Amino acid sequence: MLFLLDALNRLLNRLFAAPVDALLAAVGVHPVYPTHPISNALTLELVVMTGLIAFFAIVRATLSVEKPGRAQLLAEMVEHFVAEQGDAVIGHDYHRHQAFLTIILLFVLSCNLMGLFPGIDTPTASPVVPLGIALLTFVYYHYIGIKALGGSYIKQFLGPVWWLVPLLFPIEIISHLTRIMSLTIRLYANMFASDLLTLVFFSLIPIGIPIVFLALHFGVALIQSYVFMLLAMIYLSQATVIEH
Repeated sequence: MLFLLDALNRLLNRLFAAPVDALLAAVGVHPVYPTHPISNALTLELVVMTGLIAFFAIVRATLSVEKPGRAQLLAEMVEHFVAEQGDAVIGHDYHRHQAFLTIILLFVLSCNLMGLFPGIDTPTASPVVPLGIALLTFVYYHYIGIKALGGSYIKQFLGPVWWLVPLLFPIEIISHLTRIMSLTIRLYANMFASDLLTLVFFSLIPIGIPIVFLALHFGVALIQSYVFMLLAMIYLSQATVIEH
């Protein structure tokens, strides 16, 4: 698995190093290794993305009411789980965000589970990966808030009375910005610690005991993907509340 990852990473850098370097230079970022700007974490993200697209394509191509296949049953189970959680947290309009929330859950979970393969570092144990997903979530729930409430969305940042606006407005802005940090650090720290713990025990006791920590890593992967999706739901529910 590690050999395949390295081969794919070398291929991507051979094909796309120049345009990636140009794109990074345009935003003022200069990679440490210009000939190798695409990291293993990004390569794994692309693998996960491709896998999810293939999964949904298979589900779409094999949809059946009478004889649903395994892929369809799995997709329906995930859809039901997200719908149940969305209805409880967001309310009756949850279905508008179900596609986004489902992708968040599956993408984070798939990235987390990559660390179960020997020699593979979990992509979400690299801080830039959780940061990217957190920024996407941040932009999405603000977009939904503005779309739902229009100019009234700003009232959420102003407080209940006008004379508190100078105090509460900067506090609210900082509070929303810290959500990016909170989402990023929570996911990154947990997956990094899980990776590190598994690596240490594989180094000390290569047979038997590490299986326990692989199971622990699997549990952490499930919990952290669920928590990320749940927080996204909470932020969405708060973004569409009309302040009185």
